[in-house]
Amino acid sequence: MNERARAFWSRLENNRWLSMLTVVATLAVGILIGTVISAGVKGKESAKPGEATQLTIPAPQQLSNAFSQIAKQLEPSVVNINTESTIKSPHRRRRGPQGDEDGTPFDDFFDRFFGGQGAPDAGPIRQRSLGSGVILDAKGLIVTNRHVVDRADRIRVQLMNDSKLYEAKVIGSDQETDLAVIKIEPDRPLPAARLGNSDSSQVGDWVLAIGSPFGLEETVTAGIISAKGRSIAGGRQFQSFIQTDAAINPGNSGGPLVNMAGEVIGINTAIYTETSSYAGVGFAMPSKTIADVYNQLIGSDHKVTRGSIGVQFAAQPSPSIARVYGVASGVTISDVVAGSPAEQAGLKVGDTITAVEGKKVADGNELVAEISARKPGSKVRVAYVRNGKEAEANVTIADRNRLFAARLGDQEESSEEAQPRESKFGVTVRGITAEMADRLEVPAGKGVVVQDVKTASFAEDVGLTRGDIILEVNKQQVNSEDEFRKVETSMKSGQDIVFLVRKRGRDSSTAFLAGTLP
Repeated sequence: MNERARAFWSRLENNRWLSMLTVVATLAVGILIGTVISAGVKGKESAKPGEATQLTIPAPQQLSNAFSQIAKQLEPSVVNINTESTIKSPHRRRRGPQGDEDGTPFDDFFDRFFGGQGAPDAGPIRQRSLGSGVILDAKGLIVTNRHVVDRADRIRVQLMNDSKLYEAKVIGSDQETDLAVIKIEPDRPLPAARLGNSDSSQVGDWVLAIGSPFGLEETVTAGIISAKGRSIAGGRQFQSFIQTDAAINPGNSGGPLVNMAGEVIGINTAIYTETSSYAGVGFAMPSKTIADVYNQLIGSDHKVTRGSIGVQFAAQPSPSIARVYGVASGVTISDVVAGSPAEQAGLKVGDTITAVEGKKVADGNELVAEISARKPGSKVRVAYVRNGKEAEANVTIADRNRLFAARLGDQEESSEEAQPRESKFGVTVRGITAEMADRLEVPAGKGVVVQDVKTASFAEDVGLTRGDIILEVNKQQVNSEDEFRKVETSMKSGQDIVFLVRKRGRDSSTAFLAGTLP
């Protein structure tokens, strides 16, 4: 670029900046002048008496107060639930001077079989949590979520405007619906909430959620019913929820979802979130389910009984299954429980159940609803299609809890239930399997390995620790859990107890651990 051209572009650039500065200065002056003028006009003009109308606000009763009326009505029936439970602390290992763990070659082995090494044990930890509940009976019966009170050592309830904490006990709980009924002993009749019919609610209806999110008692949030009959990932067969966008957070569990008639139509149970806090999607167990579960839990057995015929099927209806098995609708059986009423009645895998007592069933939810509501021992007529041919079978209803006890992960809640045994020694042992024997370098079936030692127990006092192998108790060989328990049961308070033990670690020698049983 020649000198003349450079001079031209330089003058142009200077003129551009000068123009911009001029605009800015003009704007600034304009703003300043406008402000001054405005101030001047404002100062000169004044309203004459009678020319301006005074502002007024409507009386409080003229405002929309539907939410506040419902909140005032329901809040006294909503309680704060405080629970305490004891959990085992993580077993922490000592670290050497170089930061390495001074455990044994068996650490990974015990991590696998027993969930971590037990030396040193920091002892049990007291865990506290908060939840909500709603009073359904003036005598102190409260419904909440099972997960709020499950495994709690102590449950205390706080009422609205009452500083006293009432001790509560669990009347009954139902794992399938995550509902529980607890009871306190109040010194006065309590305000009980009124239960509504969740079937009458519609998507789009206004609802309020009341509870104690993060421990903030009597918190009220508003939203609408977003969906009905909603199943969530990991849910159980009988968990069909009302979905709402009313804010639900940790601590709301067990609190009521209320309609605009001031009726409880759900118990807030779960949220869908990636942050453990409100994300606009909450779930409440419908009042129709609550009523059924509540009435059974307050009964003489304090448990929920559901009928079953012992068949399994696809969780979601599949057009492919319907086409392959040649049926337009119904529930195609994928498995028949051995020894179940279905098997005894001749039902087989591949049969498609189309009706129960003449009432058509289109999917699995309808089939379960028809069967589970019937009492064990009663008979039901089931219509089905097999290889394109229609047939019927009379099936006797069984107790679902008994029939599917193993699959549900629960033992039967009956007098036949195997109750945890009280250990006099305060130790839990396990028989030595072939794999364990190989890793421990001991003969299989010789002795029992210590799985857990109760804090402040006799076993801890004499020096037993996790991973020790007990070979004898008072000169009696114990080569299985049953043999150990038999010997333990025969021991009495004040008796001398001598364990012959191979201590955990590289050393294969044995030692005596002894003491007097308290």
